[in-house]
Amino acid sequence: MNELSVRAAAAGDYDEVRALFAGAMMFDSSPTELGRRMFEPERTLVVADGPDIVGTTQALTGELSVPGALVPAAHVTGVGVKATHRRRGIMSELITRQLREVPEAIAVLWASESGIYGRFGYGAAAYGMSYEIDLHRVGPPNVRTRPGEVSELPADGAVKELAPLLRALQERRPGISGRSDLQWQQRLEDKPDDRGGKTARQILVHRDESGAVDGYALWRGKMHWIATGPANEVHLEELVAIDPAAYRALWQHLLTLDLAGTLEFGFAAVDEPLQQLITTPTALNRRLNESLWLRVTDVPRALEQRRYAVAVDLVLDVTDELIPANTGRFRLTAGETVRCELTDAPADLSLSIAELGATYLGGRHLAEFATTGRVTEHTPGALRQAGAAFSWPVAPVSLEIF
Repeated sequence: MNELSVRAAAAGDYDEVRALFAGAMMFDSSPTELGRRMFEPERTLVVADGPDIVGTTQALTGELSVPGALVPAAHVTGVGVKATHRRRGIMSELITRQLREVPEAIAVLWASESGIYGRFGYGAAAYGMSYEIDLHRVGPPNVRTRPGEVSELPADGAVKELAPLLRALQERRPGISGRSDLQWQQRLEDKPDDRGGKTARQILVHRDESGAVDGYALWRGKMHWIATGPANEVHLEELVAIDPAAYRALWQHLLTLDLAGTLEFGFAAVDEPLQQLITTPTALNRRLNESLWLRVTDVPRALEQRRYAVAVDLVLDVTDELIPANTGRFRLTAGETVRCELTDAPADLSLSIAELGATYLGGRHLAEFATTGRVTEHTPGALRQAGAAFSWPVAPVSLEIF
């Protein structure tokens, strides 16, 4: 790469790496002590032009829920190139090396520009639904709660109540990232300068009959008036509820707040149960978005880590332009146990690594890609068999941008 060099970051690079990414994304950001503690230099690649860092990408350590399992996943973030060094192959060099070196069998990211990552073998594996709910039209949900079921929880000590619920949701729905203690601290951090004119974050919880917390919602409010009176904004950041009663109660509280006109929520699932609770679906104002992109870095290990809805025995002919070991024919057999290994047997289906990533979480069907020739069926019925096996009862969802 001419005079440019690629290397792993050092602990002392945090401030410069943070400043470069903020500059590339065009937002102001000051280094923080929490950010320094969370920085993983050994998992951060940088491109240096002499003494200056001009490109970077990071892979955060974490786990992800996939169909039937919780698995390690490289959480890719902080991808940026200095404006003075664009169009020189820096991003391609960084992403290619990162994918070849991460120890996990899958990598995931949120794409700031969705057109970039497909060429590196990523596939859009989870879609999210953004809601802008007209509270004047939606009406109260078809549920009633008893006094005392819903209450507020102070931020201090909240993690011990909330973390087990997120973990339980991971066991039920694919696409959800786990959080370390430091990540929880970052999630609940609430600096006044970062509120954007909104109120302090409220932690709303639902308790079951024994008093245990079985659901929570993180939300903020913002004052807003129109000609006819108050129309305050409710900004829902996250809602996690394991018990149906908790889910219904939390939504009832949020949809019936006094003086509120709209509720915004950007991290709903495609099959969000809220749709079952209201009588005016058009008041939801839904918008479908790509959320989690997934890249398989080790085909046999990735396919053995997840579970399958029905028994399957297929040979997949996979092509991968960046990781040669992923190119070949792999026999996937799944029943009580799951095995995936190289084979010389004829292929039932042919596809690239991107289609495998897109369908890995169970939210998309390989038949979707067959209609455009990106997946080829060689054995009649193989697409149907693969679709049944790779599918999952609930849609994948990602709860936050990392």
